[in-house]
Amino acid sequence: MSSFGSPRSRFSRRAAWLVVLGWVILVGALAALAPSLDSVESNDDDNPPADSMSMRAAALARTELGVDSTPPAIVVIRSDSPDSTRDAAGAITAAIESADLDPVAGILDSRSGPAGAGLATADGTAEAVVVALTGDPADDQFRDAVVELREIASAHAPADVDVAVTGPAAIVVDAVKVFGGSNKVLLLGTVALVIVLLFAIYRSPVLVVVSLVGVGFAMRLAEGLGALLAEAGLIQISGQTASIMTVLLFGVGTDYALIIFSRFREALSTTDDPSVAVAAATRSVSAALLASMSTIVAAVLALLTAVTPTLHAFGPYLAIGVVSMAAVAFTLTPALLVLTGRFAFWPRRAPVLGQPLRDPRTWSRVADLAIGAPRRVLAGGLAALALLSTGLIGVHQTFDLVSGFRIETESAAGSELLGDAFGPGAIAPSRVIVRSEAPIDERQVETIRTALTTAPGVAGLGATTTSPDDRSVGIDVTLDANPYGAEAMDRVPQLRASVDEAADQAGVHDVEVLIGGETAVAADTREALDRDLLVVGAVMLLAVAVILGIVLRSVLAPVYLTATLLASYAATMGLTAFITITVGGDLGIGNRVAVYVLVFLVALGVDYTIFMMTRYRQELATQDPAAALRTAIVRTGGVISSAGVILAGTFAVLMTQPIRELYQFGLAMAIGILLDTFVIRPLLVPACIRLLGRNALWPSRPTHL
Repeated sequence: MSSFGSPRSRFSRRAAWLVVLGWVILVGALAALAPSLDSVESNDDDNPPADSMSMRAAALARTELGVDSTPPAIVVIRSDSPDSTRDAAGAITAAIESADLDPVAGILDSRSGPAGAGLATADGTAEAVVVALTGDPADDQFRDAVVELREIASAHAPADVDVAVTGPAAIVVDAVKVFGGSNKVLLLGTVALVIVLLFAIYRSPVLVVVSLVGVGFAMRLAEGLGALLAEAGLIQISGQTASIMTVLLFGVGTDYALIIFSRFREALSTTDDPSVAVAAATRSVSAALLASMSTIVAAVLALLTAVTPTLHAFGPYLAIGVVSMAAVAFTLTPALLVLTGRFAFWPRRAPVLGQPLRDPRTWSRVADLAIGAPRRVLAGGLAALALLSTGLIGVHQTFDLVSGFRIETESAAGSELLGDAFGPGAIAPSRVIVRSEAPIDERQVETIRTALTTAPGVAGLGATTTSPDDRSVGIDVTLDANPYGAEAMDRVPQLRASVDEAADQAGVHDVEVLIGGETAVAADTREALDRDLLVVGAVMLLAVAVILGIVLRSVLAPVYLTATLLASYAATMGLTAFITITVGGDLGIGNRVAVYVLVFLVALGVDYTIFMMTRYRQELATQDPAAALRTAIVRTGGVISSAGVILAGTFAVLMTQPIRELYQFGLAMAIGILLDTFVIRPLLVPACIRLLGRNALWPSRPTHL
């Protein structure tokens, strides 16, 4: 067998069988050695940075005040009869106490003395029972406790009494439940969609099987390696990361397979030996595939610069998946094509030696448009993208997990009941903590409480907790706005300033004022995400530009290519905001969606540009720039558009998930990929290249004379 890099190299059938056997052994060994992915998933890192104010407040409350920061559950009881409400609340409280559930640390209701003040409405038609819990909300014991609380509440509520268990603890449990089991549905939906689209494109069940087998092996490899690393504590894997990994591998895997299939089909017209054709196809796309893998890996690893823990932990596992998929594309996919040969295209006939390939009429017309009228194409395309970008005007992020459920949940129903009876802030009160170097006496505490009652945005005060040395005081504060909304988050600095001023007036000096609770957590998370969007975006774009510069041997090309990516991102987010908020009624864009879309849209969007640009560079060796550009558009148009439709479709499957963030992310990625596939790559990029002429790859110059 001749060397792989020579012009007539071939991939022998014996080598192909060895490659397949090697993959079977590797994946089988990992399956035996690695734990299941579910057993190492971690869903408890959805917090702001550890040094943020809300996290410091939680730590201080735990160490100084003896207050666990675990979110509580709230049982809300409401009826038209005050007597029915009071009796049901008493019965539910007694039943919870007698159940002696391990995670339950305490119960607070309207009969708990001064601490329970405000847990019943003035007319007596509604009451709330606050159940303090301990432990990790992601643990089975914690979730079981919330389930049992719901069973107890339902069993002891008469037919004329509405009852629901809500509060931060129940919201988290419902979120975990909604995520649980969704991966299997997502996997089945993705597989079904990919099968339909692949068959529609190639009308060959053999190529469908080759593509899916490759994705399956890559997924098993990534899951095995990821599980081993997570078990060793080297990386973290969340349920959301696992969901996106499924979509990413199917999308990228079928992209890589389609690119190889296309070049394999071209190579069959130049040789009668399928083994030689496979080697030629793999060699011709190797630079593009390596560049594609590098850009995606660089993009997801740019998340390591994030300070938001969820984002920081997001990248490594996805990078493992992309590298695994690239390994399959360079080894297993070519091996399977060698073993299937021309039969891979059955029942259609594969090209034969000497048979010329016809230029697709559609892509010939697209190429003629972009090359013949580049100024009009560029101006029209940029105007359309600018128009779509206007959807971002006035858009804000939302942190309201309750409104993010796209199915009915008890926590959402309970939140509505609680808000109607006690005000929107009752579901998640904040905690003001004042820490002084000197003891704080009762008079000073009362002065601070009195000042808080008139502070902007404060609807009411709850219990006061004092440390054993009297140097730390915690006061529960109910805000007059949705605790997960922008209005409440904007009040956090004002509340902190009011408390600081009140402490000074009370004679408490050298104090540290901290705000804890769900609203402060959301505010700190928002601040961290705003920072991460800029930093991660800058690092990622720089890394992508460097890779493009190396692959294309150009300084200028990365500039206009990354500019088109940013224009595509702005248009994508604008159209997504219009569809989900203006039309769909969402409260805002999910708080992590903007970062996720930026990372994945840039990483995956630049893929298609790389495939076309590397083909353009190859054609420059034998053609003038205009002819080379036309050949690149025509020859890559069909396969890239097919890959784009499949990739958009796989991300669109996320829209079936019952969580707003996944729905919006899936929608945005589908929109962005289709924009890149049918606007950016075939029209705007060629128009830029045509206008720049021989300088398009500066300082490189065309080699054809």
